[in-house]
Amino acid sequence: MIANARMYAINAPVAAAWRALLEWVIAHANVRCEIIDYPPPQPLSALWAREDLGCAFMCGYPLARTTPAPVVLAAPIPTPARYGGAPVYWTDFIVRADSRLNQLTDLFGLRFAFTNEESQSGYQAPREFLAPYSKAQGSRLFATTVGPLVTPRRVIEAVLDGSADAGPLDSYAHDLIRAHEPDLAARLRTIASTAPTPIPPFVATHNIARDDAQRLRDALLAVGQAHEVEQVRATLLLEGFASMPEKRYDDLLARSRAADALRYPRLE
Repeated sequence: MIANARMYAINAPVAAAWRALLEWVIAHANVRCEIIDYPPPQPLSALWAREDLGCAFMCGYPLARTTPAPVVLAAPIPTPARYGGAPVYWTDFIVRADSRLNQLTDLFGLRFAFTNEESQSGYQAPREFLAPYSKAQGSRLFATTVGPLVTPRRVIEAVLDGSADAGPLDSYAHDLIRAHEPDLAARLRTIASTAPTPIPPFVATHNIARDDAQRLRDALLAVGQAHEVEQVRATLLLEGFASMPEKRYDDLLARSRAADALRYPRLE
């Protein structure tokens, strides 16, 4: 099987920490699993479809839509206080720190970036959040949308280079950038945030052996108390992992349908 943590590998040092964590998990679980590199722009959808997927982060929206369903192993609990010790996250609407934009409605009529339509934090959560405004306004919210940009970092780049006026940023990725690239984070400002939803979990292919899945799950759940990975946890702003029922992510489909019901099928 293969393992990968690309979704939250925001830069080389953080990617190295995720690799160290996965090495510990795989050894602790005593399963045969190879950690692979899978850098952008390779599509995450192809990674998630692999029949040998053993332990990889997967976005909750495509997870809820995939049949047969991947096996949910466990989800991270970020350490910053704003997460309240829960395996949740949300989308921050970011602008340049020196921008004249101060509130959500200031964005309307401007250019809004996005990652891709399969992303919860980079598309679906903003769409749900914006749908009531679209219904009230009765017209397009934005002059144009900029994307698909695929990764949170490219959304940041688009905002900073002026290609877009604002964009969505996964809150956990945002906090990792604050911790490890403070100069970059200081050039950004959050003007709104969506409601919390379940954070992307580590998953395995649907046909993984039950015993292997359980050993990987147990190893992930043991991370929070393991002294050997204490520094890795600190690097990753990670308290540990929590069990997550697969049905927990079904709510993301209901949220998407709510935006459809408000006649806002696309960010526009």
